[in-house]
Amino acid sequence: MIKKIMNIKKLLLLFVAVSIVTTSCTDQDDNLFSVPGNIEIQDFVWKGLNLWYFWQGEVADLSDSKLDDAEGYIAFLQGYPNPADLFEHLRHPDDRFSVIVDDYDDLQNSQQGTSASNGVDIRYIFLNSGSSEVIGYVRYIIPGSDADGKDIRRGDIVYAVDGQSLFFNSSTDNNLGLLDPTSYTFNLADLTVSGGVRSISANGRNIALTKTNITENPILVNTTIDVGAKKVGYIMYNQFISNFDTQLNGVFADFQAQGVTDLVLDFRYNPGGFVSSAINIGSMVTGQFEGQLFTKFRYNDKIQPLLTDAQENRYFQSALSNGTAISSLGLSKVYVITTGSTASASELVINSLEPYIDVIQVGTTTTGKNEASVSLYDSPSWTFGDEQLNPNHKWAMQPLISRLENSAGFSNYTEGLNPDIVLAEDLTALGVLGDETEPLLAAALMDISAAGRPLADPTKIVPIEGITETKLRRITGNRMYIDLKVGNSDDALKNHKVIPQE
Repeated sequence: MIKKIMNIKKLLLLFVAVSIVTTSCTDQDDNLFSVPGNIEIQDFVWKGLNLWYFWQGEVADLSDSKLDDAEGYIAFLQGYPNPADLFEHLRHPDDRFSVIVDDYDDLQNSQQGTSASNGVDIRYIFLNSGSSEVIGYVRYIIPGSDADGKDIRRGDIVYAVDGQSLFFNSSTDNNLGLLDPTSYTFNLADLTVSGGVRSISANGRNIALTKTNITENPILVNTTIDVGAKKVGYIMYNQFISNFDTQLNGVFADFQAQGVTDLVLDFRYNPGGFVSSAINIGSMVTGQFEGQLFTKFRYNDKIQPLLTDAQENRYFQSALSNGTAISSLGLSKVYVITTGSTASASELVINSLEPYIDVIQVGTTTTGKNEASVSLYDSPSWTFGDEQLNPNHKWAMQPLISRLENSAGFSNYTEGLNPDIVLAEDLTALGVLGDETEPLLAAALMDISAAGRPLADPTKIVPIEGITETKLRRITGNRMYIDLKVGNSDDALKNHKVIPQE
């Protein structure tokens, strides 16, 4: 196996200084060859997938033997003038979420939570089942954005853009492209529900919006609520972004100082982010499991045998990456609010805490994203920070490479994680986020106070058949990012992100 791996482009450079790679190359390098400049991107795509792709062994055209025939290999690549077409050809039928991009700047900005946004976080859904008519409901407004301060707020309904009603018949027959320009006007409507059927009527409110590049603070709301003798901490956390870990730790330090006895994590609109942040928040909730296994990664048959413990496993921590002590609450129970928009790192926190403490999930079933991809760049180490990054193009890709499991070995949640307290959001009464009367938070507080669990009104709650939403329209969508740890070469690989996704 080591001999086959050595035939792959620059693998030794990827695992430089890793003690487990001890076999010398010598004649194994003899069948490496250069390709014409017009297919250097295709060469990068094939060799990256040949090494990292989770299904590499099941895709015939990713077989190692392809490198045994230089002319045949070059001819194969030349058959795909567009690198994206080659990427799609090499995808396994079970792979729905691997991504390739032609500009890695946009990719990196999205990973850091920076994107062109007008500040309206909105989910687009079918007005009713069986209808092609689309509406969007505003979930929250990003502070400091163009929308902040304008006459648009949580619960508002968008039925048209620039006067054109929204529709969706299929992925190729819809007009959601109206949302792509930098500026447009949302046309709002009033929503009513009768007998389980939604209907809308234009209300004359038209909101002109302009996108700017903003970095959203993932901590939208944090507060404490007294429930009898209990002090409940509440935090609405909308993305796992490592740049905000220190601020997140400050919120938990405040919870700690106030004597919080119970905690509600609101992940209802959280699509994922950095695994390091997921581990940190799991450690902030607990604190009594330092050094114990948080999550384990499973790779393909090439990568798995080469991994060290540090590369394969992630553990509960006592400090942030900058050395700051984590403010831990030492809880044995936590409440987590979820919806169908809850994904990836959010699900990772739930699944990874389950073997250790009581996790009470409130809301609806999560997305179900338990696989991982890696951001690959055309450089000897496959990373962006490599001094030999190819200057001739800006293509990058994120092939699925791994699956995640918790310390009990459980990873089978591709259909989502089901709530203990089932309660869907009511579009006619979404409530104020962080207010103790907001329905999903109220449900958690009722359980904390042992006052029972609320029942949904079947005449009001209509299934929300989602099409897309603000965060999913970003390049990275629902993903998690981690630093791939490769022994002493960690510094060279500091930009090497692994992205668990569906």
